[in-house]
Amino acid sequence: MRNTLLTIVFVLSAFFGKAQNSALFNQATEFYNKGEYTKAIGNYEKILENGEHSAELYFNLGNCHYKLNAIGPSILYYEKALLLKPNDREILNNLGYAQNMRLDAVEEMPKTEIAQIYEAVVNFFSFDQWANIAVALMIVFVLAYLAYFFLRPASQKRIAFISSIFSLILGVCCVLLAYLQYQEFNNDNPAIVFSPEVRINSEPNNTSEAVFTLHEGTKVNVLDQLNEWKKIRIADGQTGWIPAEDLRLLKDF
Repeated sequence: MRNTLLTIVFVLSAFFGKAQNSALFNQATEFYNKGEYTKAIGNYEKILENGEHSAELYFNLGNCHYKLNAIGPSILYYEKALLLKPNDREILNNLGYAQNMRLDAVEEMPKTEIAQIYEAVVNFFSFDQWANIAVALMIVFVLAYLAYFFLRPASQKRIAFISSIFSLILGVCCVLLAYLQYQEFNNDNPAIVFSPEVRINSEPNNTSEAVFTLHEGTKVNVLDQLNEWKKIRIADGQTGWIPAEDLRLLKDF
């Protein structure tokens, strides 16, 4: 009886929580359309506090901050949206506009054509999406294999057999791509610079030599951490130490 009551309470809490988030989202959209971007941000942040995360939510937050000319936050939320919805054209388009407001123009290290093709294929979907496709293909494999046994005409059996083998091969490939994308996702720890200007030091202290300077909105990759300092690498391969308070991690969902 007690377990039943707990289940009912959980279901009702989830229902009312979803309804509240939906109301907050709709109200935020009204605020945005009226140009009241700060109020819209407040509503979206309440939804985040309620534990809901989505590409659409982060995309709208990015739009609000972009309208307020907040470089760091707008790029941060567009990048977060892109993590949840890779290769979305609308997100990429708006992210490009926000990146044009940055002061830093860091050139990426050149990649070979093979590396570019590999990256494009692996990152075409998120690891969750690759895994879902793999599951769907495995279901097709099972159904086609069953059809091979139950169908009588030779031509239909041949089609079923070829379909089962083809879907199995594609499914295995998707599992591999999901694994590679997951490994890449874990090895990558991106962050956005949030300070208007910050000095990057050669060592994790304020007395060491400054190796270069970064500005708000620049994307970096965090390599290590020591106390209140983070070691970063930028797109051109340069590394250095930055105060942790000057960064916002992208994967802190």
